[in-house]
Amino acid sequence: MTTPPLIEQITERVERLLVRHEELQRTNELLAQQVQALTHERDNLRSRLMAARARIDSLIDRLPAAAGVLAQEPSVATPARKEPTS
Repeated sequence: MTTPPLIEQITERVERLLVRHEELQRTNELLAQQVQALTHERDNLRSRLMAARARIDSLIDRLPAAAGVLAQEPSVATPARKEPTS
């Protein structure tokens, strides 16, 4: 077995590097697309979150009037407490 000349070894390594470079470029492009999609999804979720917060704030603003009405009515949710018998 003879070893290939140095120029052939270098040529083979350069070709492998070029293939690897192309693979990395494709991977980088796919990752950039994923980042863009995730950024869009994040922005959409933030928008929905802000809308939900606004609706909740609106509901909270209406609570004091409703809480005053509920405070006047007897509570049926808590049963009367029985005193322990001795």
